[in-house]
Amino acid sequence: MKLLISNDDGISALGIRTLANCLAEAGHDVTVVCPDRERSATGHGLTLHQPIRAEIVESLFHPTVNAWACDGTPSDCVKLALWALLKSPPDLVLSGINHGANLGTEILYSGTVSAAMEGLIEGIPSIALSLTSHTSKDFQPAAQFAKILVEQLAVKPLPDLMLLNVNVPAVKWEEITGVTLTRQGVRRYVDVFDKRVDPRGKTYYWLTGEVLEDVEPPEGLNLPHNVPIDVDVIRKNYISITPLQYNLTYGNGLEKLSNWEFHFS
Repeated sequence: MKLLISNDDGISALGIRTLANCLAEAGHDVTVVCPDRERSATGHGLTLHQPIRAEIVESLFHPTVNAWACDGTPSDCVKLALWALLKSPPDLVLSGINHGANLGTEILYSGTVSAAMEGLIEGIPSIALSLTSHTSKDFQPAAQFAKILVEQLAVKPLPDLMLLNVNVPAVKWEEITGVTLTRQGVRRYVDVFDKRVDPRGKTYYWLTGEVLEDVEPPEGLNLPHNVPIDVDVIRKNYISITPLQYNLTYGNGLEKLSNWEFHFS
C-alpha cells in the first residue's frame, strides 16, 4: 500500500522511525512528512501567516522511505504532503507512534490525532497510533500491530470513511490481552497548572497535571453501551480501536433545541 506517515513528536522521534521502518520492511511504499521538532498538543492548528518549509531528510529511515521535515504543525505536514509533495494520494494516512496515550477527551488536543484527521478531511482513511506510556521506549509491539492492521485493510478496506484511533498498552507483545473496538471516554485532570516564580520574582504557570479520573461519556450521545470505553480496556492490556469522524454535530442537541423561536422586530 502507499502510506503517508506523520506525527507530532518530530522527525527524530523513535516512534515514527519504528513505524515507518517496520512498514517499509514489510514492502509498503512509505513517505514520511512530519514536524522538524516536537509539536505535541497543537490540536488541529494550521500555519496561515508565515511560509511553511520542508526539507528532505536522508539516512534517518529505511532506505526506501522518502522523508521530509516540515517546520509547520502536524496538520500542516499532512496537508502539505497531500497537496504539494506527493505525486498521487496515499491509500492510508498514519500518524504516530505517539509517545503517550491519546484516550478519551485527550484526542481534542492531540497533534497525533489531528494529523490523521487531516487525512480524513481530504477523503483518505486514516489511523492514529499511540503507545500508552511517556516512559517506555519499546515501540515494537505497536509497530507490529500497525503492520497487521495495514495488511488487513489492504485485503478488506474500511467499509466507510473513518479515522481509527489506536492505543497500544505499553507491555510486551505476548502480554497484550487482545484487540477490541471502543468508544471514547472522558479524562479529567487535577492540578492542571503548576504556579511558579521566576528568578526575577515574576509569577508564571506551567501546564501539567495528572489524570484524576476516567469516566463514562455523558448520556444522550447515541453510543452503544455494550461497547467498552477506551480508557478502561487499556488498563486490561487490550489494544483499543475507536472509530472517529470529524463531524462534531450533537444530534440530540438539534432535537432538544428544535422548539427554539427567535423573533426579530
